[in-house]
Amino acid sequence: MTTISSGRYASVNGLQLYYEDHGEGFPLVLIHGGGSTIDSTFGRILPTLARTHRVIAVEMQAHGRTADINRPLSFEQDADDIAALLSLLEIPKADVFGFSNGGTTTLQLAIRHPEKVHKLIIGSALTRRDGMFPGFFDGFDNANLGMLPHGLREAFLSVNSDEKALEAMFYRDVARMKAFADIPDEQVAGIQAPVLIINGDNDVVTREHAVFLSRLMPKAQLAILPGGHGDYIGEIEAVNPGSRLPVLVLDLIETFLNQV
Repeated sequence: MTTISSGRYASVNGLQLYYEDHGEGFPLVLIHGGGSTIDSTFGRILPTLARTHRVIAVEMQAHGRTADINRPLSFEQDADDIAALLSLLEIPKADVFGFSNGGTTTLQLAIRHPEKVHKLIIGSALTRRDGMFPGFFDGFDNANLGMLPHGLREAFLSVNSDEKALEAMFYRDVARMKAFADIPDEQVAGIQAPVLIINGDNDVVTREHAVFLSRLMPKAQLAILPGGHGDYIGEIEAVNPGSRLPVLVLDLIETFLNQV
């Protein structure tokens, strides 16, 4: 799960945003999931992606090496930060792969800054509250830091040893999810970029929601794969870390990105 660090910071919208720049080729932005870091979400597949793409991997506000600041945490703000980073790096247009919360950010990027995106890959992404399994949102009412999965906790502390920063990140993410409001269907339907939707058949995001999104966006393709949340990319909390499924997903991604 280790990536070779080429990390640096960019000043965007008042935030010192940590990002890594790997490889060469057409830019591919990676946006991690909630409670995560670059490595905990994409550590297994990033090195392979960097063989054929210029991979720009980020750690969003309050996550990993990017410190929190005094402003709201939202998917819209995260999308604006990615757009600002692309402008700063003089990248006019990029492919974007977002997982989980990062997938929702990716959709907001396409809605708010369509000129910045070329193709989108969204893994286990949410646009409506009814897209999660029943009772999912009830779990946030009494959330505490002890509920953070061990792998995510250790991944955060391996790049940022500040326990208070870990706690701040956790409760920021909890508050954002508790307050999550549906993204209007018409906004999602207005996304004109080609989209590859990936979901597990036993995911926290229901397969029905993935099918719904594939029918809503005019240029969407859909892959529903066996397993749970992030199993298909070898995310750090994957049930079977030795699975070959991420190899298949890498082939799917390359085929999609290379389609004319």
